[in-house]
Amino acid sequence: MNVENNAQTMNVDVAYVTGALKTAYDVIVCGAGSSGSVVARRLAENPGIQVLLLEAGGSDEVPSVMEAARWAENLGGPTDWSFAAEPSPDLNGRSLPMSVGKVLGGGSSINVMIWSRGHRNDWDHFAEEAGDPAWSYTSILDIHRRIEDWRGRPDPRRGVGGLLAVEQFPDPHPAARAMVDAATSLGIPAFDSPNGAMMEAEQGCALSDIRVKDGRRLSVFDTYVRPVLDRPNLTVLTEALVHRVIFAGRRAAGVEVVLQGQLHRIDAVQQVVLSAGAINTPRMLMHSGIGDGEELKRLGIPLVQHLPGVGRNLQDHTCFCTVWEYGEPIAPRGNGSGAILYGKSDSGAISPDILMCQAEFPYCSPEAARRGLPSHGWSMVAGLAQPKSRGRVQLRSSSPHDPPTITTNALSHPDDMTVARVAVELSREIGAAKAFAGVSVREAIPGRLDAAEMDGFIRDSAMPFFHLSCTARMGRDPLSVVSGDLKVYGVSNLTIADASVMPRITSGNTMASCVIIGERAAEILLQELS
Repeated sequence: MNVENNAQTMNVDVAYVTGALKTAYDVIVCGAGSSGSVVARRLAENPGIQVLLLEAGGSDEVPSVMEAARWAENLGGPTDWSFAAEPSPDLNGRSLPMSVGKVLGGGSSINVMIWSRGHRNDWDHFAEEAGDPAWSYTSILDIHRRIEDWRGRPDPRRGVGGLLAVEQFPDPHPAARAMVDAATSLGIPAFDSPNGAMMEAEQGCALSDIRVKDGRRLSVFDTYVRPVLDRPNLTVLTEALVHRVIFAGRRAAGVEVVLQGQLHRIDAVQQVVLSAGAINTPRMLMHSGIGDGEELKRLGIPLVQHLPGVGRNLQDHTCFCTVWEYGEPIAPRGNGSGAILYGKSDSGAISPDILMCQAEFPYCSPEAARRGLPSHGWSMVAGLAQPKSRGRVQLRSSSPHDPPTITTNALSHPDDMTVARVAVELSREIGAAKAFAGVSVREAIPGRLDAAEMDGFIRDSAMPFFHLSCTARMGRDPLSVVSGDLKVYGVSNLTIADASVMPRITSGNTMASCVIIGERAAEILLQELS
């Protein structure tokens, strides 16, 4: 049944965005990021469903979020959870930063704003793992057409008139144009857009599709939720840190949330949706008693459901930056990343395993920068599109206030090192191509290295793409956490909708895929709740 409009309200002075805070809602969505914002909007379109959207961070109306060119200021700042992975021997003892959005819009409010749908083979793999054709590329393509407002050349794969404005920067940077031309000269085909036929090809290069308008970031919260904040059945609450899901037996009955330092309970009559991302969603699950039973017992957390896959299978597009010095300084434009490439390390592969984004400024790890970072230059950020290394998120203690232990295991699988070598060499070939003759004057990083030195550089230069995913994966084996309908195994009234449910990471930047996961979750829930 639905919550009555005159339901009891909480006498708490909180930083809410809209609506009086009640003690119970039909649906509570935890996390206002690229998936949670979608779920909240779609459910609130039904006036009979009372929806509460909880966000641990604050307002997105800050310059570093709103102004597209300032995205890098968010990393490590107040809009970032600023997690750090454990030091890794595979990275020469380095600890990688793990940036996760802590603000309305989540990752879509601190990222580089690149719109990338994921490859055909990614979605068909999802469908196979879930045993549900609704996750197939053909089905997902229909959702993209419905939600997209493509501002480029007409394409039957693209949508027009939807909520999500997507376009290419109208005045591409010289380095972006040169990257596409250079890739073409090396036999990698160019496409009008990375989100049309290129997502069905073995490899390709194109100017990036972005979520920017007139220099302003278009976050998913900004697109989906802000226009409907006046709906009486939607409440959005910021600075609300969810500790755990509360269970009545094996039914998710609400959440325990900290508001201004005080712990409160808010009930969910019909559903709790976790959309907190690949770090915080498994963290919440484990604090709620869902995870590996032996680990939870060791921490003194009562077990609700033994699911050993919670927190496992962590993936990211680990990347390696090569840097060139400009002949004359050229300022970045738009989001500072104007071109994207999908490549293959093996000519026999049927889908890309290398992801490259071009940056219009010098960008690399602190360790790589010691090789001589130029004051003016551009970079190639080459990542592993389909990494084989797998990491893990674990609880440090039973206290929800303690950050989790994050082990990336980046480059621990030997095949990832093989692909990384090819990716770096491809980056260097592109940068050395004639197309860049009028743009850059020299390769600054890494420079000429022998094989052993190059392996050392790869381990020193490895950085996260901040596309963390797969820690509560969808599937049908004992390490799966959710089924094809995104419901957590072994309990009721608990859905997960974020990057953590991916069986494997999608080949490109993950924001668009998270929107699709949110749309799918909303479709499923609306069928159940209406």
